[in-house]
Amino acid sequence: MTKDAGRGHALLVGAGILCSRLFGLVRQRVFSHYFGLSDAADIFSAALRVPNFLQNLFGEGVLSASFIPVYARLLAQHKQEEADRLAGAIFAVLALIISIIVALGVLATPYLLWAIAPGYTGEKRELTILIVRILFPGTGILVWSAWCLGILNSHHKFFLSYAAPVIWNLSMIMTMLVFHHLDANRLIVYLAWGTVLGCLLQFLVQLGPVLKLVPNLRLRFDTQSPHVKQVGGSFLGVAVGRGVVQISAFVDQAISTLLGSGAVAGMTTAASINLLPVSLFGMAVSASELPTLSRMAGDHVDEEVAAKLSARLNNGLERIAFFIVPSAMAFFALGNVIVAALYQSGAFTSKDSQYVWAILAGSGVGLLASTFGRLYSSTYYAMRDTRTPLRFALVRLTFTAVFGLASALLIPKALGIPMQWGAVGLTASAGVAGWIEFHLLRRKMNQKLGPTGVTVSMMAKLWAAASLAALAACVVEHYLPDHGPIVAALFVLSTYGVAYFAVTFALRIKVCVEVVGKVMRKAGVG
Repeated sequence: MTKDAGRGHALLVGAGILCSRLFGLVRQRVFSHYFGLSDAADIFSAALRVPNFLQNLFGEGVLSASFIPVYARLLAQHKQEEADRLAGAIFAVLALIISIIVALGVLATPYLLWAIAPGYTGEKRELTILIVRILFPGTGILVWSAWCLGILNSHHKFFLSYAAPVIWNLSMIMTMLVFHHLDANRLIVYLAWGTVLGCLLQFLVQLGPVLKLVPNLRLRFDTQSPHVKQVGGSFLGVAVGRGVVQISAFVDQAISTLLGSGAVAGMTTAASINLLPVSLFGMAVSASELPTLSRMAGDHVDEEVAAKLSARLNNGLERIAFFIVPSAMAFFALGNVIVAALYQSGAFTSKDSQYVWAILAGSGVGLLASTFGRLYSSTYYAMRDTRTPLRFALVRLTFTAVFGLASALLIPKALGIPMQWGAVGLTASAGVAGWIEFHLLRRKMNQKLGPTGVTVSMMAKLWAAASLAALAACVVEHYLPDHGPIVAALFVLSTYGVAYFAVTFALRIKVCVEVVGKVMRKAGVG
């Protein structure tokens, strides 16, 4: 697999994710328009996170890391029939496990909520329980979507699986538009049902192409197959590690429910923006590289294979850094412009924009670490090492809990500011914990493959370029007449993007030169 092919696959993943995330931003804008940062917004945001634990625990990240390496290896060895049997067995096992967990989750929702949203009481708590119970089956269906993604990615069919959530977002958007005349509490109940419908449609749109790629699919509960056992062994380790990461996110959410009305909704709104660069660049590169890294790693990593893996990893890290560094700088310097353009409408006021900007800036602290960490984890999984990411995820969880409690609950009191602003410290402290995890992942990988990572000189150039571009954009923002947040964003962010590319091209940053060269060739120039 060549580097150009890898970039092409990453581009397909990125294109699919971009479609999904753009519709996700539209969905969040519609949601913010009708709900703002109200109690109803808090309820739905918190409720959606609870059953999403199931989807994240058994879904895309975990299933990809455990299923794709084994399935892709069978395809590379031209063992189509064995690959088909493995796909059928995994689907059958997932169907049984998910059915049991969904049933238990629906019954145990009141007890889960004590841990997840301890700050919710009375009517707010009861309505959250109802929404969670409605959503649980839908997120179970999303796990099957993750199974489809694993098969499509292994066959290098990247776009559909990552664009499929567009249907999920559309279902939610249409539900809000059709039933917007209802009061907020009734509307979120309808929205929950629209979300479940979207989950089903997202699975069905992928199922047809998958059935064509797996002609001998048989849904047999075969736990004795060595390939199934191999997936199961990796799955358990990755699921525990992913579970730790999710627990870390739930720790943040549980703390945020103690910060007053609007804190949970504010963090959810900021996360919808924060996840865009993580998904487009971190996830796109990591997801597209996993099948290739798995084929390269094979059954044994000798010195020659280690050198190839190291080169592949470093190339991916450079591509990630080129796009994530300016994203983080934009969160710090231009977050007010971004948030206002996306969400300032209806019930979502300019005051809400300022609050969400502060949270977004806090999340920028760990943006680079979390995206780098994804690619390092994919490399570990390709080498069939699930224990190392798990150990370091536990370290991250510990630091997230300690730093989060201190930043969110103690610092606002010490500074004499409203508790609501503890959400900013919460996201920033999670970023610090992410940097600790990334450092541990890289240090251990260096012991396996030799030196890995982006050079200090390149990182310095990227941050310098992003800083100069941000300065130019801030000047434009300062002198730009007030024509509304959308017009401001068009001028300010375009200035920022053009300036960043101009400076990195002048500094001869390899990724920029390649991107500009490719664009010019497509345009028939040079």
